[in-house]
Amino acid sequence: MKGFPLRTTVIGSYPFPGWLEFASQNLNQFGFSDIEEIQEDAVTVAISDQLSSGLDVITDGEQTRFDFNLSFYGYLKGIKAETETSRKFGPPAHDQRGKHQITDQIFAPDGLGAVEEFGRLQRLTSHLDPCPVLKSSVPGPYTMSGRLIPNDQYPDRYAVTEALLPIVQNELILLVEAGCQELTVDEPSMSCYAHREDPTRFVDIFNRTIEPVRGKVRLSTHLCFGNFKARAVGLRKYAPMFPAFLDMHVDEIHVEMASRQFSEIEIIELISKKMDVAVGIVDVKSYYIESPEDVADRVRLCLKYASPDRLSFAPDCGLSQTARWAARQKLTNMVKGVKIVLHELRL
Repeated sequence: MKGFPLRTTVIGSYPFPGWLEFASQNLNQFGFSDIEEIQEDAVTVAISDQLSSGLDVITDGEQTRFDFNLSFYGYLKGIKAETETSRKFGPPAHDQRGKHQITDQIFAPDGLGAVEEFGRLQRLTSHLDPCPVLKSSVPGPYTMSGRLIPNDQYPDRYAVTEALLPIVQNELILLVEAGCQELTVDEPSMSCYAHREDPTRFVDIFNRTIEPVRGKVRLSTHLCFGNFKARAVGLRKYAPMFPAFLDMHVDEIHVEMASRQFSEIEIIELISKKMDVAVGIVDVKSYYIESPEDVADRVRLCLKYASPDRLSFAPDCGLSQTARWAARQKLTNMVKGVKIVLHELRL
């Protein structure tokens, strides 16, 4: 288990500061050293915001990624980056994100960059005493396969997934060797498509991916329904995933609850009988700022289904699609609300 009750955490991503958005769209105006400084400054800001909110577990905010997983394609060889999308106008949705062609055998000779990210996070927090728990998040192979177009060599999405599996697996091994003690393997595509695919097949893929680091790091996974431009992509029900997903070899499963008005809240009782459960308790898709009292009420609801030592609390999803001013206040109020209940429980 996680070691202490009702801890507060995040999924991984955090909003880019406005100047980072500008810089990422105008990289040709900056030198290599400028870009390194921009990246370090952005991570420093993300760390500062998370520490100010009082979180128990923090990340680097994924400030050096374009997205929670899109940047990883830049590390892959054997693919041709797609610059055009099938639809450029109208409401933003997942079909406005391009897919990449596979041109040869897929491999990543220099890894996926997550180890470098974690090293930067370690360095920028090394002066803290005490230091919060540091977490790294890496997309799993099935989710990464979704933006690659199958071909004769890799005839379907599962074949692409199998090609990516050892690449992701190696990144996890290197992260643990670098000192990472908390690791989330994100497979949102599995939760989005469990209603139409075989969930036991998903579990097998997931477990094979994490097997070399099992027992060497605290492992978690995040089950959500998509959050591009605050829009879901999958059927927003957990029922199709369970009980199969209980066989995932993780220490904690995170579930999205706030944006769904705590529908299927009873699922956390089922999960908590086997592992820890992190509940998404503030809605990253809404600009309603939950008060500490709102959060405390939601924590009390969760305590009807799981014990304090099994529960963690986080936003529903990554915060990259939420404005920074709102993300910062949501995190601050989330921590305050959890502390209200901790005080009531005298924990």
